[in-house]
Amino acid sequence: MELNDITENIIGAAIEVHRTLGAGLLESIYEECLCYELASRGISFDKQYAVSLLYKKVALNASYKIDLFVEEAVVVELKTVEKILPIHEAQILTYMKLVESSVGLLINFNVPYLRQGIKRKVLNFKE
Repeated sequence: MELNDITENIIGAAIEVHRTLGAGLLESIYEECLCYELASRGISFDKQYAVSLLYKKVALNASYKIDLFVEEAVVVELKTVEKILPIHEAQILTYMKLVESSVGLLINFNVPYLRQGIKRKVLNFKE
């Protein structure tokens, strides 16, 4: 599946969740429902995907958890905040770098229309 197809499917699933539930719930509820939608569409994902932290070539006893890692290609970070802040965007970019993902979706469910709460991020990795 192409990256654009994957992100389109993720966005479609998120819109369905938001259309059904609306705004105002906890992030964990949206995460569970989005997982249900992705699974029902035959899209593979890892929920709370653990990423080890490598610092100066040393594996530390610390890790990050990405909300969803879809099709081993797209990082999805979910929020239920008043508005997306620069720190949220920095967070997803860092997660993308850690797993070497070129595409990420930052989805804020706390909006009247979900399209207002979606930010697509792209990184270019040079070899």
